[in-house]
Amino acid sequence: SHVSTDKAYEMGNAQSKLRIAVLDYGVKKHILHCMVDRGAYIKVFPAKTKADELKQFNPSGYFISNGPGDPAAMDYAVETVKDILNEGKPVFGICLGHQLLALANGISTFKMHHGHRGLNHPVKNLTTGKCEITTQNHGFGVDPEAVKKAKNVEVTHVNLNDQSIEGIKLKNKPAFSVQYHPESTPGPQDSRYLFDEFISLINSN
Repeated sequence: SHVSTDKAYEMGNAQSKLRIAVLDYGVKKHILHCMVDRGAYIKVFPAKTKADELKQFNPSGYFISNGPGDPAAMDYAVETVKDILNEGKPVFGICLGHQLLALANGISTFKMHHGHRGLNHPVKNLTTGKCEITTQNHGFGVDPEAVKKAKNVEVTHVNLNDQSIEGIKLKNKPAFSVQYHPESTPGPQDSRYLFDEFISLINSN
């Protein structure tokens, strides 16, 4: 909450039918640009905004941002993510947002012995079989054993260096997340397709 915006602000074309509510836990500006560049009108909300206030924006989708800190200490964020998931609209999370999505589905997180920092982390997309070169900056991860026990969660991406969980999606809701940073600027740009998938999910929902 210390690195979040103090007040809500908007970006993009207000006439757009693509309306995305962004929960700001330390969001990177280029993440916002990646959504606006794809035609979205976004409203960025402070970290402790309740779901009822988010819904007043009438979003067609929700984005859970990256940010610093231990996700397990953010009970307020986990509750908000649970509430927006119940709405059934598309949800996309990056980094801390990935961990919060896991926690909202009963999957624990842990402090890594060695975090992932910097460029050139190889991540395998288990859906396509392709390897993506990624940018990462996190010291906490999603518990792989807890993921295996979660019947409603599917692992979509795995780190090829240490087999840690890099992406998940829900089987029963239009929600997904990745641990790394697809918006990385400068590059690599291997994972920018994730923003396209989020927009497509909103359009088809």
